[in-house]
Amino acid sequence: MRVHQWIKNGFVFLPLFFSGQFLNVEYLYKSFVGFFCFSFVASAVYIINDYVDVEKDRNHPEKKHRPIASGAVSKNSALILFFILLAVVVGFLVYINNYKVLFLIALYFFMNLAYSFKLKHIALIDITIISFGFLLRLLVGGYVTGILISDWAIVLTFSLALIMAIGKRRGELINEELTGKTRKALGGYNLEFINVALAVSSTVMIVAYLMYVLSDEAQSRMHHNVLYTVIFVILGVLRYLQQTFVFNKTESPTKMIFKDHFLQVVLLLWGISFAVLIYFKDGYEF
Repeated sequence: MRVHQWIKNGFVFLPLFFSGQFLNVEYLYKSFVGFFCFSFVASAVYIINDYVDVEKDRNHPEKKHRPIASGAVSKNSALILFFILLAVVVGFLVYINNYKVLFLIALYFFMNLAYSFKLKHIALIDITIISFGFLLRLLVGGYVTGILISDWAIVLTFSLALIMAIGKRRGELINEELTGKTRKALGGYNLEFINVALAVSSTVMIVAYLMYVLSDEAQSRMHHNVLYTVIFVILGVLRYLQQTFVFNKTESPTKMIFKDHFLQVVLLLWGISFAVLIYFKDGYEF
């Protein structure tokens, strides 16, 4: 089920946090329902992905330790768990009774089924689907609470996810040189292209973020000091690029977040900054 990957589904809470409604119990409850709904459907997709890739995973230096590939969990048991998770998700969707959330969850599920069986082998399409999945998480968080998602949030979420997806492919390319190909889509990438793509995506994200914090929307809703949060964004991107180009540690962005204390501090300071700007706006002035 890769529960550690559920950290990605924290994007569901972003609309609630940035709307200033994080202390609203009703909205917080709905966001948690959306979070677990997305987490269970994502885990179901992970199971199918591991089921389909079991033979390839056994030849991968890290993936060979996954439950199905290692033999710790049988393929039949994995399928039973898959259907149990789907049943739980259906129960959540019936409870939510929101056709927009239903559509987004169904879109994520079938899109990732297609990814597991075919689309992950097509260069560029593979990283686009990964990035779009993060955008769907954000949209679920908005629709489950009824909070409007800004255009800026859509651009920033997609570009951030694209950076992580490209970085992951770079890590796989490095691994390919050591152990041989592990993914067909890697045939459509090389290090030169990946490096340029990372630079372009990072630039787009930083520029978009800068335009957002300078926009009338952000300046009026929060405070003109929101501009200074760009410092943490630039540091975070540079740290990710450092891990990518210097240390070659980006095959798993999720592991990096759990292990990289520098990145953790930057993310924490960025979050605290916005918490102050949004929830204590009237309590200070610089």
